This record gives sequence, structure tokens and C-alpha cells, in this order.
Amino acid sequence: MAAAAPSPLAESPKPLPEQRMLISGVSWKQYVILREALDTPGLRMTYCEGDLELMSPSRRHELWKKTIARLVEHYAVLRDLPLVGYGSTTFRTEARERGAEPDECYRVGTLMKDGEFPDIVLEVIQTSPLLDKLRVYRGFDVPEVWLFRDERFELYRLTETGYERVERSGFLPELDFALIERLAVWEDQPAALRTLVDELSKG
Repeated sequence: MAAAAPSPLAESPKPLPEQRMLISGVSWKQYVILREALDTPGLRMTYCEGDLELMSPSRRHELWKKTIARLVEHYAVLRDLPLVGYGSTTFRTEARERGAEPDECYRVGTLMKDGEFPDIVLEVIQTSPLLDKLRVYRGFDVPEVWLFRDERFELYRLTETGYERVERSGFLPELDFALIERLAVWEDQPAALRTLVDELSKG
């Protein structure tokens, strides 16, 4: 007897897409109230000079950002680098009218005290942001921003005139971003990590 075709209802549902919304004319006080009232893992807020972006990350977004974080952090352990991760910490400063929650962020060689900002922020971008991420992070004087867009890394280093595109990280100059971006989209995180170890052992 021929096997019955699987029911469409039994198939895995398609992952929900990333969703973004921009609200203008939001005061600093309103932003703080909203951030504290809507402090849930499924919602990210970015605030810049009266504009507030709300973003609900997709499953794939969260998978990729976590895979990248695990790869970078494992690389740091293997190379004995003093990388300290702070996850999606909320950063905000009323004086500069900025508030942001990077996908991941790091300090290199020092701990981050209250009121300080990271050395590196990572943003995974699947849908175009409604606020310019570099403009936001420039307000925090974050030295380095890593954008993972279209399955490729864009690295930016802060200069006196703003962010400039660079080929290598100033903090982790030996990190092979071509390798990381290739492994970042693997569904199997353990396999990606094992491949990273194998590749580094060849160096």
C-alpha cells in the first residue's frame, strides 16, 4: 500500500518575519516609560532624538545572532583574548537622546561600568532598519560596529568624522570574518563550532 502524502497541516509553520515600526515625536520621558513597561524579550527598542523604532526579531534573526556570538566568543577563548560579553544590554543617555539594545555587545580587556558603553556592538539586519544604526551608536561613541546584513559582515570603525568601513576589527584583527559569516547561517550550531575549531587548528 502506498504511503499517504503528509497533510499540509503537519508541516512546520513558516517562521514569522521580522517586524519593524517607527513612531516619531516621542519624548525622552515617553521612551523611558515605554521601555520599562514593555520590557519583554520579544521586543527591541531603538530611540534617537524623538524617533522610536520597535522591532520584533524573527526566529532566524535570533538564531543567527546567537550563532555569531557563540562563534566569536569561542574564538576568543581559543585565542586567549580578553573578550567580555554583555548580550543585549539596554544603553541609554538622556543628554544625547539615545537608547539602544544591540543584538550582542562586548568590551575587550576591561569590564563595563555603569554609564559606560561597549567597545563593539553587533547588529544582525534582516529587514532594513527604520533608524540609522550607525547614527545611533555614534551618539554613544561606540568604537566599533559590526553589521551582519545579507549574510555578510560590514565592519565600521569610529573616527573623528564618523564611522568608516574597514576590512578588519581593530580589537580582534586576526578574526576571519569570511569564516564567521559562512558558519553563522548554519542551522546546526554545534557543527558550526566544531568547524571553527577545526579551521583554527590549521592556522
